[in-house]
Amino acid sequence: MGYQEDMAQAGRLIRDYDGTWDGISGESVARMRAQNKFRTGLDIARYTARIMRADMAAYDADPANYTQSLGCWHGFIAQQKMISVKKHFGTTKGRYIYLSGWMIAALRSEFGPLPDQSMHEKTSVPALIEEIYTFLRQADARELGMLFRDLDAARAEGDELKAKQVQAAIDNYETHVVPIIADIDAGFGNAEATYLLAKKMIEAGACALQIENQVSDEKQCGHQDGKVTVPHEDFIAKIRACRYAFMELGVEDGIIVTRTDSLGAGLTKQIAFSKVPGDLGDRYNSFLDCEEVEGAGNPGDVLINRDGKLMRPKRLPSNLYQFRPGTGEDRCVMDCIASLQNGADLLWIETEKPHIEQIAGMVDRIREVVPNAKLAYNNSPSFNWTLNFRQQVFDSWQAEGKDVSAYDRAKLMSADYDETELSIEADNRIRTFQRDAAKRAGIFHHLITLPTYHTAALSTDNLAKEYFGDEAMLGYVKGVQRKEIRQGIACVKHQNMSGSDIGDDHKEYFAGEAALKAAGKDNTMNQFAA
Repeated sequence: MGYQEDMAQAGRLIRDYDGTWDGISGESVARMRAQNKFRTGLDIARYTARIMRADMAAYDADPANYTQSLGCWHGFIAQQKMISVKKHFGTTKGRYIYLSGWMIAALRSEFGPLPDQSMHEKTSVPALIEEIYTFLRQADARELGMLFRDLDAARAEGDELKAKQVQAAIDNYETHVVPIIADIDAGFGNAEATYLLAKKMIEAGACALQIENQVSDEKQCGHQDGKVTVPHEDFIAKIRACRYAFMELGVEDGIIVTRTDSLGAGLTKQIAFSKVPGDLGDRYNSFLDCEEVEGAGNPGDVLINRDGKLMRPKRLPSNLYQFRPGTGEDRCVMDCIASLQNGADLLWIETEKPHIEQIAGMVDRIREVVPNAKLAYNNSPSFNWTLNFRQQVFDSWQAEGKDVSAYDRAKLMSADYDETELSIEADNRIRTFQRDAAKRAGIFHHLITLPTYHTAALSTDNLAKEYFGDEAMLGYVKGVQRKEIRQGIACVKHQNMSGSDIGDDHKEYFAGEAALKAAGKDNTMNQFAA
């Protein structure tokens, strides 16, 4: 129901209780309901899944409609991000939140900082989803509360035009609640473990689960060495587990993002089961690095039949098998096609550099089989974007016959090159990377996994350097507070941001004139009204 309908319905209910509920205001009830639009995480998951599906369809119609997100490791960070998006762009459309397993491991584990190897508590993943949505819902309550106060002020002044304008803003209010793409790592165990965790994540509000094809107990960060993949049937079982979790909980249009780490993974823990030549298992095994053997081989050998020949897969002391070098792209393509043909909605190809043509080359091959294949892509802080793009420009200019003798390719990161023609061109390519990759390489969603980890470190370093140095208090005032005031950062009024005004409103609802409110003339937050 809309605000007016909700107020009328609450008023009728109050009147039905023969005066015993007359201390309750129907309009106050309507306001509290408006400030609590999403009663459960499943309400959020269903709402955001619809948004994401509509955005995917819009992208299929025009790649200019790509979407973006930033990774957030705390509810407050996510809240401030979405407040900023609404302030600067007027809408949250096309902007999501990414929930990074790396940041949970590094920042949210009770063990303290951990590497991205699925060693953190699996319950910390749904807990962070719930925390993020708690903060986003509080952002709604805060902003609506300010609109309600504006409405009361307009009424008190008899300004009917202003009252209608504020009422329209309330009726057409856009929530801060947006889709979360949530990292379930490699499922934290077998398919049953994946299903159980997926349910918790969906119940917390996640409409999109991102799962990777690494071995759960050997999981590594996507940008580190030593990655081990699993045969397709094992991974497909986990895709099905996620889909069953969505279906069971009534989020029928939930999104599954399947990540392949095959480009950088040269190892597998097991040889795939194969029934007939050419099936998925046989094709997976075809990439194993093998040597032909005579007779029965050595004790402990595992042998396979390849084209009528007895072959010994190369086996490491770790009991892992290795793939032939140079097969990563072919395995990525096969992984992606298999995932899409078995229930995945979006792909994620983890690459070692941000190179549009490398990604597009694989996507072109995938789209020969699945024409509407599209990706979520990690614009990773693990890439040295400056060096990568300067080298890409250097290489393209060199191939075109342009004189690059003024540049040392190995030292292009140097600040000495910052104002050169090459660096300016590289920065332009970085600026348009997302748009260009969306158009050329099928990337529907661009995300940065760890941006707020790095911004927290950078801003804290700057503050500590100034505050504990000669600038002292001016380091905070000039570097933080003055900028907050002038840039209109919501949390400069930190009491308001934390919910103090919402609490005052509730006190007035509950106690009327007897309410002891915090927002009086002596509240120091009044200094920020100007």
